[in-house]
Amino acid sequence: MGNVQNIVKSIQDIMRKDAGVDGDAQRIGQLVWMLFLKIFDDHEANLELIDPAYQSPLPEALRWRSWAANPEGITGDVLQKFIDEKLFPTLKSLEVAVDNTQAAVVRSVFADTYNYMKNGTLMRQVVNKINEINFNKKTDRHQFGDLYERILKDLQSAGNAGEFYTPRPLTQFVVDMVDPKLGERVLDPACGTGGFLVSALEHMRKGVKTAKQERELQAELRGVELKQLPHLLAMTNLMLHDVEDPTIITRGDMLGRPLTEYGPKDRVDVIVANPPFGGVVADGAQSNFPKKFQTKETALLFLVLFIHLLREGGRAGVVLPDGALFGEGVAAEIKKDLLEKCNVHTIVRLPQGVFNPYAGVNTNLVFFEKGTPTKEVWYYEMELPEGLRQYTKGRPIMHAEFEPIKKWWGGPARAARKASPRAYSVPIADIVARNYNLDFKNPNGPAAAEHKTPKELVIDSLRKEQEILALLQNIDPQQ
Repeated sequence: MGNVQNIVKSIQDIMRKDAGVDGDAQRIGQLVWMLFLKIFDDHEANLELIDPAYQSPLPEALRWRSWAANPEGITGDVLQKFIDEKLFPTLKSLEVAVDNTQAAVVRSVFADTYNYMKNGTLMRQVVNKINEINFNKKTDRHQFGDLYERILKDLQSAGNAGEFYTPRPLTQFVVDMVDPKLGERVLDPACGTGGFLVSALEHMRKGVKTAKQERELQAELRGVELKQLPHLLAMTNLMLHDVEDPTIITRGDMLGRPLTEYGPKDRVDVIVANPPFGGVVADGAQSNFPKKFQTKETALLFLVLFIHLLREGGRAGVVLPDGALFGEGVAAEIKKDLLEKCNVHTIVRLPQGVFNPYAGVNTNLVFFEKGTPTKEVWYYEMELPEGLRQYTKGRPIMHAEFEPIKKWWGGPARAARKASPRAYSVPIADIVARNYNLDFKNPNGPAAAEHKTPKELVIDSLRKEQEILALLQNIDPQQ
C-alpha cells in the first residue's frame, strides 16, 4: 500500500498549493477526472493488446499518452491553455456513435466535470505523479482500489448526511444478506459513489464461470445518481472493478418522474440503497407521488419508490433513519403500504457514529421482500465494540462486527432465529396498534432507551421527576 498511498498524498499536497482548488470536494473532483483519464488510457492499452484494430474514441492529441505521459511534456501556461481550451470543451461535446460505449463513458464523465487547477506547472507535477501508477499492473490496481475507498471516505466531510459514502463493511453485509444472484437485475436508485453496486458486483461474481456470464452480470446492474461529483466517483469506481460500461450508472433524479411512469420494464429483482435523508426534495417532486404519500422527506419518498420498483418476490436492503421508523402522518401511511405489500422481516438497529461525522443521526438497515404482507418484524440491536462509545472517522465500523448478526440471521429461510439480549421480534398486530410505528425498544437488553421516541423520552423524564419528588416528600427533614 505504501507506494500508491504516498503518490496520492503527494498529489494532494501539490494541489493544496494551487489557488484554484478550494476544499476537499474540489480537490477530490480534480484528482478523480485526472485519474479517470489515466485509468481509461491504461484500459485502452489493454484493449489494443487484445484487438490490434481497436480505435480510440478520443482524438489522438487528447489521449493521456499524447499530452500527459511524457514527464518532459507541455507544462505551465501551455498545459493550462490546452486543458481549458481544448481538452475539456472537446470531451464535453465528444461525438458518440450508437455502438461506441467508450465514447459514451468519456462524454458522460466530462459532461459536468470542471478543471479547478489554475497553475499549469503544478498540474504537470500532479500528472507526473499519476503516471507512477500503472492500472494494468495487479499490485498497483489492488493498492489503488483500497486507497480509493479512503478517498471516498474523505468526502464525508464534504457531503450531507453521509450521502457520498456508505462504509464498505455495511454495503457488503447488506448485499450478503439480500444475496443477489446471476440473472437478477440489481438497482441502487441513489447510488452515490457506487459502493452498493460494487459490493453486489463482487458478491455475484462468485458465481461467474465464463466471459458471457460476466457480460450478463454487468448488464443487470443499474445505478442512478443526481449529483455530479459522486457520479464521477461512481463511474471511476466501476472502472476500477473491471466494469466495461460504467454508464450503467446514469445522472438523474428518480424522484423527478411521476411514479406512474415507472412500468414493468423498470421493475427490478433487488434494491440495495442508502437514500439521502434529512434533505428536502426538488420543487414539484412531491407531486410525482400519490397525495397520501406526499412528503418533503427524501428517505420516505425513496421508500415509496422502492416498493413500486420491486418485482413480486423482489428483495431490498436499505438504510433508513430513525425518523422514518417512528414518523406519524404521511410516514405512517407509507409504512402501512410497506407492511401490507412487503414482508419486512428484519430491521438492524445500527450503533452511533456509523455515518460519522453525522453521528447524531441514528440509522437502521431495513430488509423486506415484496409480495406477502408482514406478519412479524425481527429486530437486531447491533452492539458497539467493547470500550467504544461510538464509531468515529479514526475507528470506523469493521467487517468482523457484522459476524454475530450473520450467525443469528438463520440462513436464507431465516428459520433458526432466536430472541436474545440483542434480538427480539414484534408481531404485526402490535405495530398496527401503534399506528405503524416501527420504533420498538428492545425488551431484552439494557440499551432500550437509546431507541425511544422523543415522546417516550419526555414521558420517562417526567415520570422520574415525579418519583424523585415523592421520595423527597417522604424524607423527614429532622433526620
